[in-house]
Amino acid sequence: MYRTMRFLLVLSVAMAGLSAASYFVLNRLTRSWFEKDLRLRTDLAVSSARRSLTEAIRVEPSKLAFVLDDITHDERIMGAAACGLSGQTLAHTNAFPSEFSCTAVVARIRREGAEGNDYWSMVSAMPLGDVHLGAARLVDGEESLGWILLVHDLSSWSRRENTTGGILIGALFILALAAAVVTIFAARFSKRDWLVDLQRALAGDEPGEFQPLVRDVRALADRLASERETEVRAGPWNAERLRSALRHHLHGERIVVLANREPYIHQRLGSEITVQHPASGLVTALEPIMRACSGVWVAHGSGSADRETVDVKNHVRVPPGEESYVLRRVWLSEEEEDGYYYGFSNEGLWPLCHLAHARPIFGARDWEQYVSVNERFAEAVSEEVDSDDPIVLVQDYHFALAPRMIRKRLPRATILTFWHVPWPNAERIGICPWREELISGMLGSSILGFHTQQHCNNFIDSVDAFMESRIDRETRAVVQGSRRTLVRPYPISIEWPVRWVETQASVAECRMSVRRDLGLPADTLLGVGVDRLDYTKGVEERLAAVDELLTRHEGFRGRFVFVQLAAPSRTKIDRYRELNERVESLTTSINRKWGHEGYQPIVLLRSHHEPSSVFRYYRAADVCYVSSLHDGMNLVAKEFVAARDDEQGVLVLSQFTGAARELTEALIVNPYDLQQASEALAVALNMPAAEQRERMRSMRRLLAEFNVYRWAGRMLVDAAELRRRERMVGRLSAFRVT
Repeated sequence: MYRTMRFLLVLSVAMAGLSAASYFVLNRLTRSWFEKDLRLRTDLAVSSARRSLTEAIRVEPSKLAFVLDDITHDERIMGAAACGLSGQTLAHTNAFPSEFSCTAVVARIRREGAEGNDYWSMVSAMPLGDVHLGAARLVDGEESLGWILLVHDLSSWSRRENTTGGILIGALFILALAAAVVTIFAARFSKRDWLVDLQRALAGDEPGEFQPLVRDVRALADRLASERETEVRAGPWNAERLRSALRHHLHGERIVVLANREPYIHQRLGSEITVQHPASGLVTALEPIMRACSGVWVAHGSGSADRETVDVKNHVRVPPGEESYVLRRVWLSEEEEDGYYYGFSNEGLWPLCHLAHARPIFGARDWEQYVSVNERFAEAVSEEVDSDDPIVLVQDYHFALAPRMIRKRLPRATILTFWHVPWPNAERIGICPWREELISGMLGSSILGFHTQQHCNNFIDSVDAFMESRIDRETRAVVQGSRRTLVRPYPISIEWPVRWVETQASVAECRMSVRRDLGLPADTLLGVGVDRLDYTKGVEERLAAVDELLTRHEGFRGRFVFVQLAAPSRTKIDRYRELNERVESLTTSINRKWGHEGYQPIVLLRSHHEPSSVFRYYRAADVCYVSSLHDGMNLVAKEFVAARDDEQGVLVLSQFTGAARELTEALIVNPYDLQQASEALAVALNMPAAEQRERMRSMRRLLAEFNVYRWAGRMLVDAAELRRRERMVGRLSAFRVT
């Protein structure tokens, strides 16, 4: 009964609104029709008396009043008047309203620019009701003699309007009530029959039309319950659970990772060799996986002491002191590095994949080096495997060709390729002269992973546009011949808990030490940004937002300092050197504008920072601003959240990052909108501790569940399942041949 009354109430309100809207529309429409009718009546009245009016004005002005009286015999015409072109009154009937003097009407006609029209009208309120004033221009041949004014009584129209409105509202109400009653009865009878059929289907009494639906629902419920039970039983994803999953699904096999960047770099400083951790989101994500799983990481040896630390097979066990996996280094000449890495990868593919307003540069010589280096790394991977069907993880845009090359050497390999940067739409990828070769190389993969479903869709659209293949959209796969490449979203993350946090001092101590190192007062509000100096990271826009903050909010001047940790990157490329110069110049300009003795609003630290140092700044900051102009994920945002075990601090995050889809409790901004970004910074710096805690706690819960071990586990379990099916198909094929 309650639901029925609620339905009737909602329907009544809706019909009342519909009635009001219908009444308004009908009112406007009938008014328009009525005004057209009045214009026709005015034209007809003046036209029929035109000869008499003209003769009276030209020959006998004294008869003009009598002619006007004849025109007003219609009871709906209240009065008439004849006006000269200059606004003088020539004659009028006794009942003509004095409010409409010829002088005022002609002046208004001129003011509205209608003196050249044949007709002009208006509706005006009078003490006894609304009236309609129509002015028809009197013409003799081509000469204008003046205006004939007719005033019509609109009381009849008002009565007609009220009557029509009442009938309309009554009709709609009756119609709505009838529809509601019919709907309620039909719904009750249909619902009873539907529930009876559904109950029979659930009980399995009869096949019925619901049986296919019931089977699907039961299957889905069973699968969800099974997955949930497995998740609960297995516990949270961590290094131990990942090792357990590999033992169960891959029988403890080691995996081979191919990535351009090595996780540990040996550098010679004088007579000593030091170990550095590169500033790389890829390394941040993959290195904990390798420590958990063991295996081999194949990478470019770029450190000045890298050759001194490897054995005869170019191997070195890492991490130092733990030595849980093998790093295999591949050496490149300066020419190869310039063409493959700086050239095609970072002057071509990098700007092609990022919407950051940088023009891709493609050179034939760079492409040749890219092909050659991909071949060398594919050969190195083949040397490191220990079976004919290994698990190989190919990482990022440096090795788009490697999956196909590895496939030729190891036809039975399970190859997972993960693309860490965005994949552009088909129109943009069409810019590349070697688009087909790139896509074909990636389709050598068994599974191809991207951060988001949108990037997956873009890749499938690119295949559809440029390749001869069949796209199975139901299973999200690309089929070429007998081989399928699954295309899946795997949003990357970071380890949890982060080992760099475990070795850090308390947040309070980090706050004091950072401010002491920078020579800042203890109560200074601190913002932090952590990036390679890359034009896609929006560092210039970030500093400009700080400038806008200080412009719009005087209270932060002298109190707020933004520290930018900026690791130099790809400095052999002109646009990166120019970016370095622009960032330094912008920093100097802002500091000159707002700084004074003892205060500089921007602190630019252009050097490599080890993770322990980066996390100290995370823990010391009041706000972290990630302003990427386009990013696949951006793990800096997730690192900042992971660093704040005090559940304080605010993340301001660009909407153009993959992380913005997950960390929705951050303050999401458009980094190009400096006003919006600066206001977000102000909100962050003024945010109450309770709200900071609520936002941070929610984001930390998400990272704890969806961490990098889960990311790797999902991919590797999918790979193991795919390999199991392929092995089964292979055995069946061999059996049929036999």
